[in-house]
Amino acid sequence: MLTAEENEILCRVEGEAPMGQLMRRHWIPALLSEQLAERDGAPVRVRLFGEDLVAFRDSDGEIGILGEYCPHRKASLFFGRNEECGLRCLYHGWKFDTKGNVLEMVSEPAESGFADKVKHKAYPTQEAGGFVWVYMGPREAMPAFEPPPWAPTPEAKVSIVKIVLPCNWAQIMEGQIDSAHSSSLHSSDMKPARVETAGANATHWTRPSTDKNPRIQVQLTNYGFRYAAVRKPIKNAQTHDYIRLTTYVAPFTALIPPNSSYNVASVIVPRDDVSSDFHFIAWTDGKGGIDQEAWRKFCVAQVGIDLDSNYRPMLRTRANNYLQDRKAMKLGDFTGLPGIPNQDIAMWESMGPIADRTSERLGASDIAIVQFRRLMIDAARKFAAGGGTIGHVEPHIPQAKLRSYQGIVLKDVDWRTLGASEEEISYLEGMEEDETDREMASAAE
Repeated sequence: MLTAEENEILCRVEGEAPMGQLMRRHWIPALLSEQLAERDGAPVRVRLFGEDLVAFRDSDGEIGILGEYCPHRKASLFFGRNEECGLRCLYHGWKFDTKGNVLEMVSEPAESGFADKVKHKAYPTQEAGGFVWVYMGPREAMPAFEPPPWAPTPEAKVSIVKIVLPCNWAQIMEGQIDSAHSSSLHSSDMKPARVETAGANATHWTRPSTDKNPRIQVQLTNYGFRYAAVRKPIKNAQTHDYIRLTTYVAPFTALIPPNSSYNVASVIVPRDDVSSDFHFIAWTDGKGGIDQEAWRKFCVAQVGIDLDSNYRPMLRTRANNYLQDRKAMKLGDFTGLPGIPNQDIAMWESMGPIADRTSERLGASDIAIVQFRRLMIDAARKFAAGGGTIGHVEPHIPQAKLRSYQGIVLKDVDWRTLGASEEEISYLEGMEEDETDREMASAAE
């Protein structure tokens, strides 16, 4: 469990809250590229860390993310005209480019020079991996942009489910790094089978284990952590283990164990203290994989059917108990809720807007959850005290090199190198040497 103070540090992201300020020092996946598919198209509202913004793609294809409210009289630029390489406020015709420069002030005398004295809030942007990214921290601390783990090359095939949820980012992320729950909550969609490796078809996933009691082992890194959920496989359980290895890339990304058809990732971005953008991603290096609409159908999260045009659930909500089917449960469906994300959402939202962690009773299967909380609370405290930012310290491993893993291996195989690139193996081995040195020094004292 956490103290009330620790829970506040972990969850609060608005204003000067340390966690939100830490997150602003990273490139943030702000919205989907598909939301700005059209040049001179409709602007899009964006909310991040309690801040209201508006995004638009101009006539040249450049993307701007500006403060939503016009600096003149604070009317919303969401209603503005996106035309001729700028966003024009409807109220008095002030026009802004993607960098926040004032291009025109039709309501002011040209000779006043007023336009040169006004600069609207605008944040740097990039586009990659199906997302528009924004940097919201101090310019002098802005890190170089790099490809995300789910789009290591421009040829990567990326399919994304996006759902806007009324709950805090941390309880969603904890669900993504909790391997134990999948054996229960998702048991009707992740079915045990006598297979050699995890698989996927149009209706469900398969995995080569019936073990609902994974042994959790965690390996801390300077970008987050990796952890293994070790289960007994259906076949050769005396000599082999089934390993599902999740990689947490602080602060937004969890790389979930893949299947034979595609890799899986989750990206959680706080809108404010009590709402978040949840993204569930299937990707490959460009071969095979699953198409966007097929992925959304598999997840029961199709825009226009399950979600509205703003990616908010419109069919299954907490108000109607997510249309949980008790008859289906009696006939063998574990949850009565279709789609892996919908099963998770019912759990996350049932905790309330911000989960109360002060009275929890955690067990051995929650080791990764405990490490996540310790890691991020410590990272926020360190940042607030003037220390470094998690993920921005050396040695730096490019995110495009990071992976998750799943597979059946001999019991004596060291899981810590499974799925790791050569660069990461070298880094991880160095960490182990440093830890050994510290232990020896402590023993000598």
